[in-house]
Amino acid sequence: MFIIDLNYIVPLEELDSHMTEHVNYLDKYYKKNVFVASGRKIPRTGGVILALADSVEAVEKIIAEDPFHKHKLAEFKITQFLTSKYHPALKDLLGQTFSKQDI
Repeated sequence: MFIIDLNYIVPLEELDSHMTEHVNYLDKYYKKNVFVASGRKIPRTGGVILALADSVEAVEKIIAEDPFHKHKLAEFKITQFLTSKYHPALKDLLGQTFSKQDI
């Protein structure tokens, strides 16, 4: 699993002008079962996305599609971690693996 940590580097007004595109991007990867959860940080200085992928390179490819990345509105940090414990309801979701062609 990966944590994608976004830090906004432009005023929120500029960021908000691309929000619809960003939400469409998120929806695309939720439909592919790549994104698990996402949301804004509090205070609103960035966001966090939890993602399932088979490599950092796959995550980097996905991030390259984000309008926030394309328009240089945020900096992105990727952290990979192994889920050694998780809620039983997540078993099926976390057991999935995704190849590059799935993404």
